[in-house]
Amino acid sequence: MYAILDIETTGGSPLREKITEIAVYVHDGKRITDEFVTLINPERNIPYFITSMTGITNEMVEDAPKFYEVAKQIVEITEGKAIVAHNARFDYSFLRHEFKSLGFNFRRNIIDTVSACRKLIPGYPSYSLGNICRELGIVIEDRHRAAGDALATVKLFELLLEKDEKINGPGASLFRSTRDVKLNPSLDLSKLEDIPEEPGIYFFYDENNELIYIGKSRNLADRISTHLSNNTTRRSMEMRDRIASIDWECTGSELVALLKESEEIKRNKPLYNRAQRRTGAVWGLFKGISPEGYITFRTDNINCEEIPLATYSSKQKARAAIQMLVEKYRLCQKMCGLYDTEGSCFHYQVGICSGACNGSESPEDYNSRAVKVVDEFSFGQRNCLIIDSGRHPEERSAVKIVNGKYIGYGWFNVNDVGFGLTPVHDCIVPASDNRDVQMIIKGYISRNKVEKIIDF
Repeated sequence: MYAILDIETTGGSPLREKITEIAVYVHDGKRITDEFVTLINPERNIPYFITSMTGITNEMVEDAPKFYEVAKQIVEITEGKAIVAHNARFDYSFLRHEFKSLGFNFRRNIIDTVSACRKLIPGYPSYSLGNICRELGIVIEDRHRAAGDALATVKLFELLLEKDEKINGPGASLFRSTRDVKLNPSLDLSKLEDIPEEPGIYFFYDENNELIYIGKSRNLADRISTHLSNNTTRRSMEMRDRIASIDWECTGSELVALLKESEEIKRNKPLYNRAQRRTGAVWGLFKGISPEGYITFRTDNINCEEIPLATYSSKQKARAAIQMLVEKYRLCQKMCGLYDTEGSCFHYQVGICSGACNGSESPEDYNSRAVKVVDEFSFGQRNCLIIDSGRHPEERSAVKIVNGKYIGYGWFNVNDVGFGLTPVHDCIVPASDNRDVQMIIKGYISRNKVEKIIDF
């Protein structure tokens, strides 16, 4: 059973905005069997640009029920069903946050028709609801109203179910929920409800209590649920069928989760962790020195020998990063691998580059700026503490670097650091420094914001 839904809101952030309308259509895989549609009083002003898009005004919701007044009906109509929505994470995050404010943990399996469309009907330039429905001949009545968009999603979902059955055979394998998949009979399904939606690492064990897989995630519940409903490859299904027990550990910080995952995989060498997954990055920013003494930079595939200053998930992102650095520090395009020439770079020709490309600027003057890029990404001989989020509001995580080497990580209570950093240093659990953790730390800091970095 499915609960196909759409919501309208006062804005894009579930942390700050509220729901103004919801439509839910219960679907048994063949037809609609029940429905629930209502405006909701968001208890705040609806911005004009939102009203212009949805047509929902402050006057329309003035006498509508508040969310807590319809919460029970939403729970009941979605109970035991997978939530289906177009860009489902958006709708689900709003529902989760609304229920959280009421002290209720709203948890459902979700199916995103955007992802399903990309898998089952690839090749379209856009998979927004309006564009994909137009391409498929699905008429949307009342666009940007909950009922209109939800009914369009119903039609799209029915089309995808039909397409899935033709491709994967009877049973609509792409849309099976976690509970519909045949899991290992030894797995305690009731324990799945306790898995938090927080950063951490998780452990899968087989029936012999052998550790078979270690992973990390920013959202443990989502990632583990994905594993348990994974039908994409023979290897993933084989592993899923062997999972007889699950354990997890919250870290608060994704950086600590990455470091712990690397450490645990090296220590335990689980069967399905064939190779140490580093950062998911395949491209790096590398530093060099030209024969004339200029600091140079290049982007390249990550290899097993050289440690990059920073890592990126694609060539395009790596190139965009180095272009930004060229502008930020007035670097030479040629010295950064962006302009292949025997003479002057393009920026020199238009008066932007100071001339490292043709010797007009001395290596000393040029390197005084280029070294700032190295400082931005490299720890060098730096002594510092990388402070990030903890496992609860009064806690923070810390990663310690001494002389540029990774020392370990830990957690400390923010109330204990009023008189110095001793509690932070004391909380550190020693860990081994290696190429993988160096890449993890540099890559994470280059792509994410941490709370602060404290030099000592």
